[in-house]
This record gives sequence, C-alpha cells and structure tokens, in this order.
Amino acid sequence: MPLVIFMNSIPSLKILVVDDHEAVLGGTLNTLQSAYPEAEIQTATTVLNMLSLLSEPLPDVVVMDLALPKEPGGESKTEVGIDLLRTILNTYPHMNIVVQSAFSRALIRLRPMIDIHMGGFTVADKSLPGREMLARIDLALGEYFCTPLEMRQGMEVRPEWLEVLQLAFQEGLQDKAIAERMNVSERTVRNYWNKVQDILNVYPEAGKNIRIQTEIRAREEGWID
Repeated sequence: MPLVIFMNSIPSLKILVVDDHEAVLGGTLNTLQSAYPEAEIQTATTVLNMLSLLSEPLPDVVVMDLALPKEPGGESKTEVGIDLLRTILNTYPHMNIVVQSAFSRALIRLRPMIDIHMGGFTVADKSLPGREMLARIDLALGEYFCTPLEMRQGMEVRPEWLEVLQLAFQEGLQDKAIAERMNVSERTVRNYWNKVQDILNVYPEAGKNIRIQTEIRAREEGWID
C-alpha cells in the first residue's frame, strides 16, 4: 500500500501509542521516531493510562492494540481493548484511529459503530513491516478508512453512499454541491466517500486520481450505470 504523506502536512503532529507489549511498543516507537522526528509521541500500556492522556489538545492519531490490561498488573484481554475502542468511538467521533493488533477479527463486534465513525479508521496487523504500518497511520490522518476484508464482506451498501456516487459521476457535482443537495455537511460527504472507497478497495496512490479510480470500481461493481 502506498504511503501518501498526510503526516507531513501537520505542523506539530501528536501521536498516542497504546500497547502493553514492550517489544512491539519499542518497535512502533522506533519506526515513528525515525520517520517523524518532530512528532510528539506519547505511550500508554493500560486502559487507565491511555484515558488519562486523552486531554486537550487531543492526539492527531491514536495507534492502539486490542489486547490490553485495564490497569497495571492486570491481564491483557481483547475484550478490554474492544471496550476501550467502544468508549473512544462514542466519546471522540472524529478521532483518527489505527488498530494495530493480531486480533482484528474482534472488530466485527463494533462494525456498526465503526461504519458511522467520522474520523480516519485503519487496521494494521502486527506482522506488517514498518512501512506498511506507517501507511495505515498516514491513511488514518487523511481521514480514510482501511479495514480488513472480513469486515467489508457482506456489508450493506447504504443509499446515501450510492447517492453520492450518482451526484458525482452522473451529475458532475463537487462535494460542496453534493452536501447542499443531500442537506449534510461536506465532512459527512467526505466520510461517505471514505466508506465507499474502503469497500471498493480503493486507496490514495501517487500519480492516480482516487475519484477516477473510485468511479471505475463503482461501475465494475454495478453501483452506478
């Protein structure tokens, strides 16, 4: 997956990394510090520690594992991370989130909440090389979605997503005009685009127009004539 460098457009990048595995946390920190030496990077190893760090200004992106302990000395459990993510999605609907976990299947439990999340949301398996992990963080900062295939399979295509495609590719409207026609905000329209592009497996790529790529895939799938 290409790295599109949204990070470089943020003057004072703030990243919060949440993981209780020392080796993984250290590896993630080394990768981030090497790629973005100017960024402010905070770390947390428990749910309580992480929540205590969510103060203004909020992080530009949170990179979190799912298997976490609630408090120091506690047992790392996926259910704990799922509960934490549920809290974040409810409390911070525009937060950019990267789930870096070997247990991403558990995210199926939160799919309805993830589907309506307004910030970036990407998933990175812990086995991914550093550059791929950075690409997932970069996409989240650009407020894109990138979720596992098992989360996208069988997903119902919502009428508002199809309406955006119709207005863009059959009437030639830009996002501002689409938002006015649909009586929603431009950010909501952008969110619809992100969901559509994730389902169609279309992501930013250097030298390619993502809207044109989206139109091609949408026509291939029969979403528009």
